[in-house]
Amino acid sequence: MIAVNKTKKLIEPYGGELVNLLVPESEVAELADHANRLPSIRLSGRNMHDLELIAVGAFSPLTQFMGQADYQSVLDNMRLTNGHVFPMPITLPIDDDVEAEVGQEVALRSPNNDLLAVMTIEEIYEWDLEEVAVKAFGKNDLRHPIVAEMHRWGKRNIAGPIRMIQLPPHFDFKGIRLTPAETRQRLEEYGYENVVAFQTRNPMHRVHEELTKRAIAERDAVLLLHPVVGMTKPGDVDYFTRVRTYKALSQQYYESDRILLSLLPLAMRMGGPREALWHAIIRRNYGANHLIVGRDHAGPGKDSEGQPFYGPYDAQDLVEKYSEEIGVKVVPFRMLVYLPDESRYEEIDKVTQDMNTASISGTQVREDYLHKGQKLPTWFTRPEVATILSETYPARHRQGMCVWFTGLHNAGKSTTAAVLATLLQEHGRQVTLLDGDVVRTHFSEGLGYSKEDRDDHVRRMGYVASEIVRHGGVAVCAAVSPYRATRNDVRGSMRNDHYIEVFVDTPLDVCESRDTKGLYAMARNGEIENFTGVDAPYEAPQNPELQLDTVANSAEANAQKIVSFLAEKGFVLNF
Repeated sequence: MIAVNKTKKLIEPYGGELVNLLVPESEVAELADHANRLPSIRLSGRNMHDLELIAVGAFSPLTQFMGQADYQSVLDNMRLTNGHVFPMPITLPIDDDVEAEVGQEVALRSPNNDLLAVMTIEEIYEWDLEEVAVKAFGKNDLRHPIVAEMHRWGKRNIAGPIRMIQLPPHFDFKGIRLTPAETRQRLEEYGYENVVAFQTRNPMHRVHEELTKRAIAERDAVLLLHPVVGMTKPGDVDYFTRVRTYKALSQQYYESDRILLSLLPLAMRMGGPREALWHAIIRRNYGANHLIVGRDHAGPGKDSEGQPFYGPYDAQDLVEKYSEEIGVKVVPFRMLVYLPDESRYEEIDKVTQDMNTASISGTQVREDYLHKGQKLPTWFTRPEVATILSETYPARHRQGMCVWFTGLHNAGKSTTAAVLATLLQEHGRQVTLLDGDVVRTHFSEGLGYSKEDRDDHVRRMGYVASEIVRHGGVAVCAAVSPYRATRNDVRGSMRNDHYIEVFVDTPLDVCESRDTKGLYAMARNGEIENFTGVDAPYEAPQNPELQLDTVANSAEANAQKIVSFLAEKGFVLNF
């Protein structure tokens, strides 16, 4: 039975009230008719999620995509111009070929062309990618997924008042897709003043369950289990699988009046400390006055030099610094270990040398259990969760992967890729070979060789490859793909360890000597423009998974080297 105590009030929204941009129902038809006669801007998935959360007040006190003054203030000071702490730039970039002018009304549409809102453009301003990368995310490193993604954003932002016609349609998990206002109403009915929010983009195991239950008890609180179902780190467990595990846990292992499961359609930036502070503000708008901040909260992993982007406790420290001002207290993620002799979890700093402990790392979860088709032990995860994960994740040698060959023209990419495809089929894998020249014929026809067209060509190949990988197949891709940002964009479209970049490192003079079509000679004579290696650059990978020598080694030997690497990673079985 859910308690009702109207005397205990939730913390008020950040800024005092929830923003609500939805027009009254009586005005929807007239505004929609007007919008259908306006020029349209089709939003990206990220922009659409941002628009939805601006409209319902999740980003309160933000009322629109940021104008230049707010944008610059957020980058420089982590504050809006009105003084409120706000660490993340929320902007609407438009493609370079989009015509827009101040004073113009435009219809905002979803990627599927659903009409969402009308914006009156009050500002158009340019933004600098390197400035955003360094100030908001710490460094201009293409291994950061949002930095790689920003390379395909338009170089102008637009801003202005928004009238929301409808929220983006969602057809899944409708009963637990709650707006801030709906979440607050539910939480008020529980009757607890304290609300602890748990930010998650991963499945919950027993240690997470224990941590959240301790937070509930220690603060006499209700748990807002608030998983992100918008955009998370590329390669994360899909949210359909995750939400199934959250539902099983919340329904069977928590007291019904101590937990509320609600989904958050947030487009994460994986921005570490700034992102954690942003998450705290968002959760305040949903009614929480505590946030569990994890170790390396919202960290994107390692940079191009193999080092973590952020320190393990940077996020906790930054949220603590602003905790009093934003009204949200930090609940640090404690390191817990299992005591099998006592059948319980304990904080690691309270464990003595004579205690027998058990633990499983994230790597062991993947390598020793999921990748081998073994169910996780019940002390580590609930049986219902283990069953759902085993259904979603087959053994590693049945999971998808992408082998991406990059290098100069005539470096030996296509030849080695063809041999590799044959060897992988010998090992029982289903393989799709995507050769750059062949792909151009079938679905990149009409694209030239400018930087923009080359990037479009590579991204199209990358999209197809990511879909093959998502469905458990092997994509072997061979393309010059000369630009690091675009290759990292492709990497970011799939789980990082399922993307294997192979640098075919063949010297330019050797590539020219192999050129039976005479393309290099034509390029040097000016008959071909934008030819990679001659009058267009090739940006060699900085840290590829593999680097091949096609002068000293045959295509078959190089392909066998790749197979051995994949066998070590568990993607193919040795026999």
